[in-house]
Amino acid sequence: MNFDQLLDAVRANPEAVSIPPDWAQGRAAFGGLMAAMALEAMRLKLTDDRPVRSLAISFVAPAAADVPTRFEVEVLREGKAVSTLLGRAVQDGQVVTLVQGNFGAGRPSVVQVPALPAMEMKALEDAAPELPHIPGVTPEFMRHVALRWAVGGLPFSGNASRRMGGWVRLRDVAQVQVNEAHLLALVDAWPPSLMPFLKQPAAGSTLTWTIEFIQPVAPLTTVDWCRYCVETEHARDGYGHAAASLWTAEGELLALSRQTVTVFA
Repeated sequence: MNFDQLLDAVRANPEAVSIPPDWAQGRAAFGGLMAAMALEAMRLKLTDDRPVRSLAISFVAPAAADVPTRFEVEVLREGKAVSTLLGRAVQDGQVVTLVQGNFGAGRPSVVQVPALPAMEMKALEDAAPELPHIPGVTPEFMRHVALRWAVGGLPFSGNASRRMGGWVRLRDVAQVQVNEAHLLALVDAWPPSLMPFLKQPAAGSTLTWTIEFIQPVAPLTTVDWCRYCVETEHARDGYGHAAASLWTAEGELLALSRQTVTVFA
């Protein structure tokens, strides 16, 4: 099943969804997919079309592939403009992913602050070749996502640059308008920002993730390339703290992301 088919599955029946093994990253399901499915379950509880403004995601435990997953949603508050919802992905009675979402309608405001310019990086045609899916080497979900490095180093390359990133898009979806669920996959497709600092393979994962969406989402489709860059701000004791941005190819801001990541090295 491709990305959009899995989103359709959770919309049809959030009580029982199984994630195929080809969406795994190590022993867990791809975190960007888990967050996107939780978001789609949340949307089912909204009474209007107010857009998602931010998500706070905690990966409580590894979400296994090929295990029935139930997406539960609790509406914490629904105000005139802002709704706050809590989503849980549950496997075998245990919460594996927890998502707090804030959905807010726009309102008139005198405050208008444009986004900072997109980070400069190598043009798509000058970036590294598309990272292939290599069974047993790259995560299984990489067969569904295309990455082309343009900033910093690859995982386990011993590259000391604080910055890492490049170009990203989904691989096997129909050409449709991008929504916030797609943006979750594009941001989380990149490895933890500490990985390039290492000189040999080691385990690492995201512990917590906060992402904010720029509304309305810029017009682009699922076959368009986007620019991504993450900067590691601090790392010690096996934990790192990083901030990232995602832009359209033309440099229009799509999302702002922060992650606490763990590394076992």
